[in-house]
Amino acid sequence: MNVGMLWLDDDKQRPLEEKVSRAADYYQEKYGRLPELCLVNPKMLAEEKKVGRVRVQPKNTVLLHHFWLGMNM
Repeated sequence: MNVGMLWLDDDKQRPLEEKVSRAADYYQEKYGRLPELCLVNPKMLAEEKKVGRVRVQPKNTVLLHHFWLGMNM
């Protein structure tokens, strides 16, 4: 993914799934479509998983508590 939206959520009370869902909802509201992919720091997620229709992948280049959402290209 080369282009996307960066989202910060460092709320320790919220589970990862809720954070991804909130970020994806905002992305859809802003851009008119649901993101396909969300990249997160490996300390937040060890291996790929799906949250709703969004594929969540760990990526070393993403800062902790940040979510990089966009379309898979």
